[in-house]
Amino acid sequence: MFDVVWTAAAQEQYEAIKRDPGLAKRLKAVEKCLRLLTSNPRHPGLNTHELKSLECPHKDKLFEAYAENNTPGAYRVFFCYPPQQRRVILILAITPHP
Repeated sequence: MFDVVWTAAAQEQYEAIKRDPGLAKRLKAVEKCLRLLTSNPRHPGLNTHELKSLECPHKDKLFEAYAENNTPGAYRVFFCYPPQQRRVILILAITPHP
């Protein structure tokens, strides 16, 4: 299992999804994505992949996991692994895909 650490921006994005009753279905998908990330970041349903065009704040690899797929405005979770911290995932953003 991985521990999850949140940036302030990611925490606010998550709280905004939780507050909006119209996003209940999206919230369920994001929460499932987060559960899968903590147990297995390489779970096939997450379609996790490295983003080559961006870096995490630690100048390391940045990853994207799918909370939803084949849905207009599907939500994505962006994360990285902080250096020197074993079994920790840093959630950077939870945003809809353009």
